[in-house]
Amino acid sequence: MALLCASTSVIFSSSSSSERPSFASLKRTSPSNQSSFLGFFPVVALSKPSYARTTTLSFSKRDFKVCCRDLSLVPENQRWMFEESEADGPDIWNNTWYPKAKDHINNEKTWYIVDATDKILGRLASTIAVHIRGKNLPTYTPSVDMGAFVIVVNAEKVAVSGKKRTQKLYRRHSGRPGGMKVETFNQLQQRIPERIIEHAVRGMLPKGRLGRALFNHLKVYKGADHPHEAQKPIELPIRDKRVQKQR
Repeated sequence: MALLCASTSVIFSSSSSSERPSFASLKRTSPSNQSSFLGFFPVVALSKPSYARTTTLSFSKRDFKVCCRDLSLVPENQRWMFEESEADGPDIWNNTWYPKAKDHINNEKTWYIVDATDKILGRLASTIAVHIRGKNLPTYTPSVDMGAFVIVVNAEKVAVSGKKRTQKLYRRHSGRPGGMKVETFNQLQQRIPERIIEHAVRGMLPKGRLGRALFNHLKVYKGADHPHEAQKPIELPIRDKRVQKQR
């Protein structure tokens, strides 16, 4: 029974004993018409105890290693991959990167600022939530706070489409029987305009400990003034062209 592996062919001798095969039972042959570049070579014996009773031999990925008979064909900056010292070293090809504490320090996060004047509430809130979560970054990790801080000014001038000014309702409850309070978008905008944007963004953040921490990165203010000049905020990039309400 023969198993051909890339640039090498391996022949296994059948045995009736129940012992694991040794390296002596692995025989390599190198046909003249084969390439001398990369190939997979079996370096361990079979892991299945019932190998002698089966007609099909199977291997796992751990049973092979990359090898090359002619290292002169390998680029010099890649030859270290085929050195014996790296054969039993750490698996550097299948390591998943996970951010450390130094990768998401609040003092080093970016600060954005956006003017909510005549911007559609939902489209603006979704863009803010993306940057607060850090989904725009290549280092985005769902379980880690990798995002930035966002400042929203002129919150009282945010816009909505359709009949939402009179039909969109905001509810809150005091916790006592009959303590439900309901008000429309117009009523809440006149009373606490910052709460409208905060309510929209909070609903787009994770629910739980991480979401509560991310919500602290949102700073909403009525009017054009804000107390975060020292953080040197930059303009929030908005790719959605429909975010601006057409008058």
